[in-house]
Amino acid sequence: MQDDIEQRIRHRARELWEAQGQPEGRSEEFWLQAEQEVRGEKETYDRLQSDPSVTTNS
Repeated sequence: MQDDIEQRIRHRARELWEAQGQPEGRSEEFWLQAEQEVRGEKETYDRLQSDPSVTTNS
């Protein structure tokens, strides 16, 4: 599971990097942004799985 999350972070970081024109020296910035996005998605997914009455439209 952890490997899957890391792969998703890596993929998202690359997407962000490419969208910004592949700038040098900013890999950590894109990694941190991707990590925040992916972990936030997972947290939301886990919360919805544990309590289906929770909605994201509140």
